[in-house]
Amino acid sequence: MTQQKLLEVKGLKKHFDLGKNQLLKAVDSVSFDVYKGETLGLVGESGCGKSTTGRTVMGLYNLTDGEVHFDGQNVHQMNEKERFSFLRNMQMIFQDPYASLNPRSTVLEIIAEPMEVHGLYKNAKEMKEKVYQLLEDVGLTRDHANRYPHEFSGGQRQRIGIARALALDPDFIIADEPISALDVSVQAQVVNLLKSLQDEKGLTYLFIAHDLSMVKHISDRIGVMYLGHMVELTTSEKLYEDPQHPYTKALLSAIPIPDPDIEESRERILLEGELPSPIDPPSGCVFRTRCPLADERCAAEKPEWREVKTGHYAACHYA
Repeated sequence: MTQQKLLEVKGLKKHFDLGKNQLLKAVDSVSFDVYKGETLGLVGESGCGKSTTGRTVMGLYNLTDGEVHFDGQNVHQMNEKERFSFLRNMQMIFQDPYASLNPRSTVLEIIAEPMEVHGLYKNAKEMKEKVYQLLEDVGLTRDHANRYPHEFSGGQRQRIGIARALALDPDFIIADEPISALDVSVQAQVVNLLKSLQDEKGLTYLFIAHDLSMVKHISDRIGVMYLGHMVELTTSEKLYEDPQHPYTKALLSAIPIPDPDIEESRERILLEGELPSPIDPPSGCVFRTRCPLADERCAAEKPEWREVKTGHYAACHYA
């Protein structure tokens, strides 16, 4: 049985013109698919372009080149009516739950607003009941509805953000680093909540994060980004058991293992040098300035994005 492709991203580029002939290549020719009901994790260091990818897929940024198709429709060629309908089916959870919630609105008003905009309910009573149900779905209570965002902890605010994203019953949610601003103890709660909501409502996620250990817990497949490029993509199991790209190997070696004997004896891969600027990326392979395997070929020739094993893609001459 073939999986239904819900999101298709082809050759996505997002460049920012900084003036004075400077072009910041935040995302440079990234391609991936997301299938209905799955979670695709997108990981990489800060500044690698993963959040810009998510915002461009959503249509918050206009793309420089490439195509984004959602359920067969080109996201960046929609008219106003099509886009209005599209936004019912794709929603976003933002990184900072405090900055993304209106401090002057109650929780009830925040969650009800998208329902009002889309005219989903005929009367206020129905809408209020839906808000109460959503609050209970994300582990809060109806008593929280009349409070303001500043009265909640970071984890609770993120739950409110999740409830707002669910208000329109979307098929697809882009979670843009939804746990990075939270305490470690709360991160697992939010990830478990997202997993249970996915099972219950049949959701599809693009889950953006920089913590590989947490991404493995929620993702079916994982894409690794570096300096605006996708460097590896495969199932979460294959990525952990058999990483092909030197950058992925370095990221995985940085994850602490909760066994002092193994942790003491294992070999860490330390990347040397600074992360290059996306304004002036290296020639050939963008990772070559920090790669232990780099040679003359890496400087002269850009590695091809290819299937190195069944269902396992990488952009490295030596994968």
